[in-house]
Amino acid sequence: MNVSPGSTHLPTLALTLGDPAGVGPELILKAFHDPDLRAIAHPLLIGDRRIIAQSCSAFEYPAVSLTLELNSDGSLSQEIPDAPALLHIPGLDLDSFQPGQFSANTGKVSFDYIQHAIDLALGKRVAGVVTGPIQKEALAQAGLNYPGHTEIFAERCGLTRRWCMMQYSEPVTCSFVTTHIGYMEVPAALSVDRILEVIELTHEALLKIRKRAPRLAVLGLNPHAGENGLFGEREEQRFVEPAIQAALDQGILVEGPLPPDTAFTPLKRKLVDGFVCLTHDQGHIPVKALAFDQAVNTTLGLPIVRTSVDHGTAMDIAWKGLADAGSLYAAYRLAVRLAGEDAG
Repeated sequence: MNVSPGSTHLPTLALTLGDPAGVGPELILKAFHDPDLRAIAHPLLIGDRRIIAQSCSAFEYPAVSLTLELNSDGSLSQEIPDAPALLHIPGLDLDSFQPGQFSANTGKVSFDYIQHAIDLALGKRVAGVVTGPIQKEALAQAGLNYPGHTEIFAERCGLTRRWCMMQYSEPVTCSFVTTHIGYMEVPAALSVDRILEVIELTHEALLKIRKRAPRLAVLGLNPHAGENGLFGEREEQRFVEPAIQAALDQGILVEGPLPPDTAFTPLKRKLVDGFVCLTHDQGHIPVKALAFDQAVNTTLGLPIVRTSVDHGTAMDIAWKGLADAGSLYAAYRLAVRLAGEDAG
């Protein structure tokens, strides 16, 4: 379903519902019915038709008119149409379902939605996947030990290395050497090769998006980037500096290691297209402070296009009509851009 520029047909994007107890249904329906988004790609909603019907009623949207089913072997019962549609994935226990309250069941079905979307993308049936927010505790309750979307996609796509998370927005973009691990585990997860991989992946992604060679900066691990070995165990000298030099040798525009506390000043953000962060919070804090409703979570290094909202399930406001769809809209648009690059 990847469509090259100039084609008369729009690409199709799979939109996963996320955890149905959270804000996912509200956000996905906003995107599904938005005429501007429909003008650039056909949405294929992946979720439970019963939840979608309830959501349409609750939020006063028209019912989804075109629904696809699965065969007993899990395959599609018909071809994906060149139009907005819903792929019904069964499995949710409605008797125990309550909006705003996640459970093992909501975690399991949210995982199932993702799996079907990935399969469609790997099979070239859709041009990319845009994921709604999932609840990590619900996944754990269902016995699914994944810290987030990124790891699910990497495993399903058969990746053991050379992938990373990137949070993209116009105000600030960050990619991550490590993500969902404890701080005590970070130093052992650092290596020259891993940092270089993330620099390379970030360069490749932003080259597609910016249409020019991006300017990158790598953060240090310790306060003041280690003060030349005064703080920490010389992680900057052992890992970061050699990775930066290897990237420079490839012609990548990169600098660092920068002190994390001064890396995101307004002037520096004007000069840098992407920041390579060594830990989760180094990048997530500035991204969410500066672009919470605009940022897009994407996984680099995958053989498919995948983008997502940069926020959680917001159970406290779920099903109340209060959710801001800005991040989902940005994720949808970025997926179309990246899918077009892959097709071209």
